[in-house]
Amino acid sequence: MAEIVGSPTLDQGHLDTARDAHAAGDWLVAFDCFTAARTVVALSSDNLVAFAEAAWWLGRIDESLDAYTQAHRLYVDAGCAADAAMAAFYLGLHTGLRGDLSKGAGWLRRCYQLLDTIPEQRAHGYPLYIETSRALHRSNTDAAMAAALRMQALGRAYADVDLVAVGVLGEGKSLVALGQVDEGLALLDEAMLMVSSGEVTPFWSGAVYCHVMSVCHELVDLRRATEVTKSATQWCSPLPDANLYPGICRVHRAQVLQLHGNWDDAEAEAIRAHAETVNINANVAAEAHYEIAEIRRLRGDLTGAEAALRAAHELGADPQPGLALVRLAQGKIDAAASSIRAALADDRRTPLARTRFRVAQVEIALAAGDLDTARQASVELSETAETHCGSGLAAAATRARGAIFLAEGKAVTALPVLRTACKQWQQLEAPYETARTRLLLAETFRALGDDDAVGLELDSAATVFERLGALPSIQRVATLRGKSTALGGLSTRETEVLRLVSAGNSNREIASALFLSERTVHRHVANVFTKLGVTSRSAATAYAFENGIVDPRRH
Repeated sequence: MAEIVGSPTLDQGHLDTARDAHAAGDWLVAFDCFTAARTVVALSSDNLVAFAEAAWWLGRIDESLDAYTQAHRLYVDAGCAADAAMAAFYLGLHTGLRGDLSKGAGWLRRCYQLLDTIPEQRAHGYPLYIETSRALHRSNTDAAMAAALRMQALGRAYADVDLVAVGVLGEGKSLVALGQVDEGLALLDEAMLMVSSGEVTPFWSGAVYCHVMSVCHELVDLRRATEVTKSATQWCSPLPDANLYPGICRVHRAQVLQLHGNWDDAEAEAIRAHAETVNINANVAAEAHYEIAEIRRLRGDLTGAEAALRAAHELGADPQPGLALVRLAQGKIDAAASSIRAALADDRRTPLARTRFRVAQVEIALAAGDLDTARQASVELSETAETHCGSGLAAAATRARGAIFLAEGKAVTALPVLRTACKQWQQLEAPYETARTRLLLAETFRALGDDDAVGLELDSAATVFERLGALPSIQRVATLRGKSTALGGLSTRETEVLRLVSAGNSNREIASALFLSERTVHRHVANVFTKLGVTSRSAATAYAFENGIVDPRRH
């Protein structure tokens, strides 16, 4: 760098090269040339913005924020309020994404203050991007829609394609949140077309990709998620790994890989995503930790799963419903039930965002013998699946209904429902979810006395679980293989409770023996009475003796 000191011609050459590289998206050359030039000359405000953008794409966040701050100051001094407001907007956006929410909010307030001093123009549209996101997070779809439509109007009025694309994106997300999924996805496709045709600048192209992938994940729309993630990965391939967008793509790719049964690759992608984004965007790094936790939980590494969830929480993410499911896997059923109930007490989530919590609640409530809670969760899940039409949501809702019928002792009713759920997961090419559904089918066939069908379902499920290394599920298959036909449609836990009731134990004594709460035991006893058609402990005991559930020689 020493050779350029005092050489205005060479400085100008570096600036020209830097600007050309910036226009071409060659961020490394742009960054190096701007860095070289600014050692001997002060960069103009426009060059500082270009330098800030190049630094951002390279993951040089501190240098990017510093350059934006200098540009903002120069614009203010020159009386260029619109440009100063845009610099403040990007400072607010990038600072907030990094995790410094108070400073980010301060820059956004400064952006609004500057915009209030000038007539309406394109700059007024960009803060609406953040307003749309915030409104959707609060489930205020009316406000989100209004902001999105305003962005589009400003974009068209001032020939700003970025604003139009992001406004169409916001409108599409708002429609999806309202349950108008087909209309919403059509708008997301429109925004994606604007990106793929090269009409949108790189930064906002990345934003569109990220939001569309997120919607696909929420809808459990595996086909669309696979297509969009593949396209986003190709778009990200020239970018430096230190940039935010490759990390986001890795997280969504990990989610798709997990559902498609490629757990090793999914975990590797999530680990790399965390490493790439932890200093750029705390939310993405937290989401990567959550995905790591999911894979570990499914494989039976509960200590590792809990550690990853704690790390996600430290970065600001909600560890639920993963943490509740870890507690369930640990056998702490009451803690799991309390945990998921507390998580659902937050009514700010949209119905779509609540679906994964309801899926977990059904599983936990069934384990606790709390059929009323399972039914309530299943109803909301089904209602959301009907209005959002996501194939994965439909499969989850169908399986939940079938599992509840089975728990109620209605094996005949459960059978066609679970068969439908199994077919839905198969069509989505989600092997683990298909295999989980086969376990329920095996229990259903057992209740119906079809041992051949039981064996077929268990064999198919075991093949998948063994390939994935899903230890808890492998153990579940082993348990089901060794379990005799359950009388009266009783679950394994209910049979245990009935044996203890028949031995003369009180609910408190049963709770102590099985490490459950008395409330959970009370539910199990009530379910046993219902399934057996009895109204007293003595009648239940008689049934147990008559049907060989209890060996009379031991009493």
